[in-house]
Amino acid sequence: MARRRRAVRRKVAPESRFGSTLLAKFINRVMLDGKKTIAQKIVYDALDKFAGNVKKESPLEAFEEALEKAKPSLEVKSRRIGGATYQVPIEIPEDRRVSMAMKWIIGYARAKAGRNTTDGLAQELTDCFNNQGSTIKKKDDTHRMAEANKAFAHFKW
Repeated sequence: MARRRRAVRRKVAPESRFGSTLLAKFINRVMLDGKKTIAQKIVYDALDKFAGNVKKESPLEAFEEALEKAKPSLEVKSRRIGGATYQVPIEIPEDRRVSMAMKWIIGYARAKAGRNTTDGLAQELTDCFNNQGSTIKKKDDTHRMAEANKAFAHFKW
């Protein structure tokens, strides 16, 4: 029996241009200080540049494909067992996988020096689409860490 109430997941309304809830979540992650219209302009401009770079007619399909390539499937969590702390590999639930991929893409896009956020976001999405770049490296590092610690998988519960 749970001793606390669990949080209820809020449904995100689809965004206006493509009608996608996934893109609406991405826009909300890009948004700073509640300035949603600025975040929408940044994301839509970046999507248009990105679709031109990868030569796709549908920016939404290209975005979903890039996000799919950036999603990790395994991560490590620390478990304390008998005085020792083990890095135990676990599978990641789907909503967390999407959240991690979005966080990585936006973080590395903002970190690109000498570019505005629109250009950085378009470049990072292009890199994800082509299976290269900082976000894909982060995903590979996460998977490599989980693979290296798979001897401790029996501590998972």
